[in-house]
Amino acid sequence: MIPEDILQEELEGFFAQFNPVSYEKKGIILQVDDHLAHIFYIKIGFVRAYRISEQGEELTIAILKPYDLFPIAWGDNGVPFECFLEAITPVSLWRIPRSRFMEFLNTHPAVFNKLVSSMSLRLGGLLTRIEYLVTGHANTKVATAVLACARRFGSKRGDRIVVDLPLTHKDIATLVGITRETACLEMKKLERKGLISHEKRVLVVRDVEGLENESLVSEGERLLLNSSL
Repeated sequence: MIPEDILQEELEGFFAQFNPVSYEKKGIILQVDDHLAHIFYIKIGFVRAYRISEQGEELTIAILKPYDLFPIAWGDNGVPFECFLEAITPVSLWRIPRSRFMEFLNTHPAVFNKLVSSMSLRLGGLLTRIEYLVTGHANTKVATAVLACARRFGSKRGDRIVVDLPLTHKDIATLVGITRETACLEMKKLERKGLISHEKRVLVVRDVEGLENESLVSEGERLLLNSSL
């Protein structure tokens, strides 16, 4: 199976044949019931996939970063979309007809196999996160969400991890299915324990091991949860 960096090069080389499309912050890229006629590949920025419950509450399904491909079900043509896709930051992405992407995969079997593996991991992580959200307590949910964001979107700075994704308390709340007020309280608890801090509105994980202990998630589950965002 081809390495992740080679996969990225192959995909970017293919998508670069097309003109990128730009969205402003908070711009809606896809809505519920839109038909999936295109494949999207992020060039710059972050995108949030979320659903709205019958009670009108948002639940974030995934956060996508540069070089992420969506939708996950890229093989199902004409299936109505079941989420909203919103630009968290200004976004530039490639949007191409699904048929062109399938033609590319048919002639690049190694890319196809790697994508299937990556998507399977993301789906497994999503199922693990949903199960954990049903059974976990607010404090462990928030610690796990922060840890997963640090792993997926953070950059190492000495013994700290700086999360390059702009995250609000509401964002954390919608990731783990709690109220914004509860997320705010739990984040403040983590700050008082010296596990995290905010520097110029940027989330910083100061004690990774301590945060892992707060999350009370096994290493295997942690890897899956990290991949689900």
